[in-house]
Amino acid sequence: MQLAEHPFRTIAWDQLEPTVHPGESGTASWQTHRLGDVRIRRVRYSAGYLADHWCTKGHVLLCVEGSLRTDLADGRTTTLGPGDCYTVGDDCEPHRSSTATGATLFIVD
Repeated sequence: MQLAEHPFRTIAWDQLEPTVHPGESGTASWQTHRLGDVRIRRVRYSAGYLADHWCTKGHVLLCVEGSLRTDLADGRTTTLGPGDCYTVGDDCEPHRSSTATGATLFIVD
């Protein structure tokens, strides 16, 4: 990731219009701020959310609220709670998210 030169700024999440993305079950609501090629998002997964795809995009992901389960294509599974984080590189390990209770995430990719 290359963060291009830019002035100091803040992100007022509540002023960003969310976009809704249906999962296999439940929904993901994204509030997205772009900084050049870098995407910065606050993502809210509804209770019962299951992603409709295996993701190969790299992320730095922080669980802010709730609980997030991530399954990896090789069979491993991890669960994040508030304050927990994972990182994965582009095209490294396909992963798929789900949550029984709902989750709020901060994601940079």
